[in-house]
Amino acid sequence: MHVGHLLQLESLDLTLLWGEQHHLEREVSGVTATDLEDPARFLQQGELVLSGLVWWSPGAGRPKTDRFVSALRAAGATALLAGEETHGTVPDDVVESCREHGIAVFAVPAHTSFRAITEAVYLRQWGNLSRRPTPHYALPENVRTELSRLLDRGAGPDELLDRAFAHLGPLPCYLLTASGRTVARTPSAPALPVRRAAESLEAPSGVTLRVQAESSPYDAWHLHLPDVGQAPPRVLHEIADVIAQHRHSRSHDRGQGGTGGQREADLLISLIDAPSSHVATMDGALRACGLPAEGPYRVVVATRSSDKQHWAADALAEALHHFPASPFALSLRSGEAVAVLHTGPDGKRPALDELWPLLHACHPAPLHAGLSGPATAPDGLGAALVQARYALAAARSAAPDSARVTAVEDLDSLGSLLAGVPSDVRAAYSARTLGPLGTGDSASHSMLLETLEVFLAHNCSWARTAEALHLHVNTVHYRVERIEALTGRDLSRLDHKLDLRAALMCR
Repeated sequence: MHVGHLLQLESLDLTLLWGEQHHLEREVSGVTATDLEDPARFLQQGELVLSGLVWWSPGAGRPKTDRFVSALRAAGATALLAGEETHGTVPDDVVESCREHGIAVFAVPAHTSFRAITEAVYLRQWGNLSRRPTPHYALPENVRTELSRLLDRGAGPDELLDRAFAHLGPLPCYLLTASGRTVARTPSAPALPVRRAAESLEAPSGVTLRVQAESSPYDAWHLHLPDVGQAPPRVLHEIADVIAQHRHSRSHDRGQGGTGGQREADLLISLIDAPSSHVATMDGALRACGLPAEGPYRVVVATRSSDKQHWAADALAEALHHFPASPFALSLRSGEAVAVLHTGPDGKRPALDELWPLLHACHPAPLHAGLSGPATAPDGLGAALVQARYALAAARSAAPDSARVTAVEDLDSLGSLLAGVPSDVRAAYSARTLGPLGTGDSASHSMLLETLEVFLAHNCSWARTAEALHLHVNTVHYRVERIEALTGRDLSRLDHKLDLRAALMCR
């Protein structure tokens, strides 16, 4: 800070008695309070000097005053802040001596304590220093102590972030997950839409620092400042360490981040997956997980087709955290992450399909999920789990090497419905229904199979099929008769057409 900034600190109520513009532009390095007649050996270059003028007396004359002020000049002091409490005002000869020696002088009213000046100056000074990208500046000791106390008290990330950056002034800073969820932000940081937050972590502007805590790519936290150079790197690393301590302590208290503990979530999911569960037991398990005993609920199942399959739970937990109004319980069972979430009175479907590309961007591995329809009561959760697993199978079939989330409401066609059928079941059905045509072990059978596909695709129109295959209509009639003989199906019947169409789609 500069000497002139003292006048901007309205709470101190200081009055400039003398000082020219170039004196007010001098940089301040610190503050020292003294009432020695010759304080030169205790002063450092660039300091403000606070004095109650106890050393001054009306009959001492100018020599004593000049000795004090010249000591300030010799030490390189930037200004004298003279207290009015001792003498009721700042003596004229003190002001005159400061003018002659080129030392700016301010009057400190009796109601302003020297301690208040010192704290205000250092707070303002630290705010300026923090904006220099100099690596050696660290958190002030009082801030470090306060953050330690907050950690012991179990404070949340919002409070920790606020107090960690408060001494730097109104500085916008975010604590973001890789998928763009805002965990916490300082009061001066405006809200960020999810997609823009995720993109900002990869943007060349700003500063992003990963919080080094035990986490996967899906639930990692990042400290993000939109502007470069607003805080010293060492300070940012120290704040990130504080947030990491917070995450570490919370990981021992909670499971995958749902409403209840991990043990309670595991019990709930095992009850849902059981052939039959007593209603009272289910109600108790829901309450233990912090979930309402009445629906509507939805069940989500997620898997990750890669080496670290347990990361599927982290991915699903991170996705569900984007919906704070829907409490959930989550468990990992044999590489399959299963979650029960309460969707509120309206039973609105969570927009997982919008979040899934952001999750996939966190780590490029096949990531799939299935979402059930709403279950109005606890006794419907078992059926909802079956729905979710079926929708998961459909998602895997539709995008085996990518990422996809499918809800049972999305199964609105024969193709999407069949996608959820296990592959070995589809293969068995196709082989049984198509018979010899499904083997393709002869040129004639392959030809007939092609004819069947085209015939069904053209709504069993003889003319359009003949045109598409460049055949005579009579040839098409002959081939269709052969198909009917080999499969035992009558292509004039709707149910037999559907049988063969499904068999072709299951190949």
